[in-house]
Amino acid sequence: MSVSSLALHVPDNAALNTDPRGNLALLAAMTRGFARSGDFAEMVRAGLQRITERLGAEASSLFLIEPDSREIVCFACHGPVDVTDLRLPWGTGIVGRCIAEDAIQMVRDVRSDPAFAGAEVDAATGFVTRSILVAPLTVGDDQLGAIEIINKISTPGGDHLFSTEDQGLLEALCGAAALAIANMRLTARLVEQERMAREIELAAAIQRSLLPVIADPDFPIHGEMRPMHLVSGDFYDVVTRPDGRLWFCVADVAGKGMNAALLMAKTSSLFRCLSKSAATPGALLAAINAELCETASHGLFVTLACGLYDPADGRLILANAGHEPPLLHDPATGALVSLEAHNPPLGIDPSLVDATAETVLMVRPGQTLYVFTDGVTEASDGEGTMLDVAGVTGLIRACADVPPQARPVALVDAVLAGGRAQRDDVTMLVLARKDGFDA
Repeated sequence: MSVSSLALHVPDNAALNTDPRGNLALLAAMTRGFARSGDFAEMVRAGLQRITERLGAEASSLFLIEPDSREIVCFACHGPVDVTDLRLPWGTGIVGRCIAEDAIQMVRDVRSDPAFAGAEVDAATGFVTRSILVAPLTVGDDQLGAIEIINKISTPGGDHLFSTEDQGLLEALCGAAALAIANMRLTARLVEQERMAREIELAAAIQRSLLPVIADPDFPIHGEMRPMHLVSGDFYDVVTRPDGRLWFCVADVAGKGMNAALLMAKTSSLFRCLSKSAATPGALLAAINAELCETASHGLFVTLACGLYDPADGRLILANAGHEPPLLHDPATGALVSLEAHNPPLGIDPSLVDATAETVLMVRPGQTLYVFTDGVTEASDGEGTMLDVAGVTGLIRACADVPPQARPVALVDAVLAGGRAQRDDVTMLVLARKDGFDA
């Protein structure tokens, strides 16, 4: 039995859609319903039922445009046939034409309209579509979808056709529905943004907890990291070996945001874990590189300088994978030696890192090693001129009398002083020969 042959009760006042007060009451009720918090899908279904009954129709559907695919999807419906989740390509059918033209469509005989795309649905469900009234859901220039009303049910003697009064009422109701949907989506975005903000704050707190806490002012290594945003792609770490030697590193993940922060956390964990068994900094870099390449990081890579320092005699083994060259400063002579990288960044190719590429030197009494990220050299003034290595060397000389434990903070403050813009995360690590500093 087709739906059109079912005995549907139509109240005698079904034509009251011509009553302005009744229409205003319906519009007010619909607006209140859409404004309520709760199950939005259920409110839409209730709203469609009211619209269908008010217009004296058999069925109705609300279609929304999927932003990514641009498909037109039935979000909710009312009537004897459930077509929820029905998907139409953009511009397909009378609904698609309504949305594409952003204009109401009143089709009194769908058989005469070549755009009608519901024949297959009718054949599958037994429903008979005769006439359609469709109005777009639009807020400003933002197209959201459309509401479709199907098959006018007339009182005895009627023509079973939608009227211009029906059209005007549906347009008004669609305006209220469109605003409600836009507000719902805006609220959902705000809720998602708040959730993301809380997660980023948590990620930032976790990142800060990964940095070493060095309370002893006489410890030879100190550092400071200032993220540009809440989360950072920079990190530094210090690990004390059982024999008293010190592992240290400064690293910078290419890129910004959560992807860089996640790779930073991964690299930091690899450094702390693999340094327990690595014999030399070069071997440690090779091991970290192999792990990073094994689990590709979507084009991201890491620059990393690490060293193994013996505070007993000042012997330092340094390995550098594409990182800013550390600077060794001797205040007695004023000399600043740049220690260039001999390996490319990590995470690009497992065969590129040479485990034997290392620099071995002695940190003499009074000398200090500075290891920093490119956020230091790229800090720029109001005219866009970057600090560069020459500017960093000037700041190092100016801060040479600051005690080592306070020097990283002093240097980072100096980098960002004078109106310089922070263009990236800024990290500074200072290694000072303990017995060579006269406080």
